[in-house]
Amino acid sequence: MKNKSVAIIGTGPSGLMAGTVLAEKGWNVTFFDHKKAPARKFLVAGHGGFNLTNTDSLSSFIEKFDRQHIRDAVANFTNDNFRAFLQKIGVETYAGSSGKVFPIKGIKPIMVLTKWLEYLDKFNVDFQYEHKLVDFSSEQLKMEYRDEIKTLPFSKIILALGGASWTKTGSTGEWLDLFSQKKIICNSFQSSNSGVVFQNRFDLKPLEGQYIKNCKVYSNSLERFGDITITKTGLEGAPIYALNKEFRIGTLVYIDFKPNVTIEKISKTIAQAKNNTDGLRKLKLSKIAISFLKLILEKEDFKNPEILANRIKKMEIPFATFQPIDKVISTVGGVSFESVLPTFELLSVSNVYCVGEMLDWDAPTGGYLIQACVASGYSAGESIGNHS
Repeated sequence: MKNKSVAIIGTGPSGLMAGTVLAEKGWNVTFFDHKKAPARKFLVAGHGGFNLTNTDSLSSFIEKFDRQHIRDAVANFTNDNFRAFLQKIGVETYAGSSGKVFPIKGIKPIMVLTKWLEYLDKFNVDFQYEHKLVDFSSEQLKMEYRDEIKTLPFSKIILALGGASWTKTGSTGEWLDLFSQKKIICNSFQSSNSGVVFQNRFDLKPLEGQYIKNCKVYSNSLERFGDITITKTGLEGAPIYALNKEFRIGTLVYIDFKPNVTIEKISKTIAQAKNNTDGLRKLKLSKIAISFLKLILEKEDFKNPEILANRIKKMEIPFATFQPIDKVISTVGGVSFESVLPTFELLSVSNVYCVGEMLDWDAPTGGYLIQACVASGYSAGESIGNHS
């Protein structure tokens, strides 16, 4: 067995960060990936706006996560730490008005990845592609490479196998079967940061792709402000994604179309207008929002000034389901935190660590997902490097 040798299966941000920490500490690092190139999902994530982290205060930042292991990891490797690392490898960043942190103009996702790989190359790390995980133990891996099974010894193993969204990037979740065989506690994958699909009695196709701006999406315990997008089957957008957990547990979720206007003013404006549609225009509701209300509400409710005023402040979203897992930004589910130590080492298989999206945690978009991934990788790498 190599002295201080670590295998990292998966080349997304969590795996790359774990390997970076250990390479810097003098470990012999070998990365494996079952695709032909690294970090496929990391690159695809940039298609929707490549926000790497967020300038949120640390106290607010860690509240975005639903698991203490992840909160602790982010407190250990913060948004400021990640930006400093990116600067070290040659990637300058800037913060947008919403707090999202992006590479400076002109730097594409592939350029960020290239800079990271060039930095790792200084430490002579090894990358092995088209290697699929077959099995693992405390001291060795079994990998399939072009129909050949290799048994490879390592001091430590870090699994960064990803969740189950965007399967074309290699994030398939197939590893759950192997973990089940090993009696490692896992939870089934579910959609997260997903658009919602309405009950099938609604035909939204005439409004597909249109925006409802400056609204509030809320439940009894959570609220988010922003713009939402109408799809042919339902709604998307950051406020919708942020309330995904509420939808999952069966909590009713509502839209407030005029969050800065009181119900009293809304009722008075509608009552004084020549008709309800005119009242909505006087309230400066957009044509799209008015059309959306007409599609969703019963005709009798839309014609009733009192009911309409209440629905503007509190319209229940007619949720049926989420978009299919393969189309969503991220998933919840995976390795239960009952199965891992705070260092992310598996309780039942010593010397083996799990990091990133393969763990069962949830967070909103806006830089929080990638930050949690790199933070969990950093914490696992630091734990190994400092105690071995």
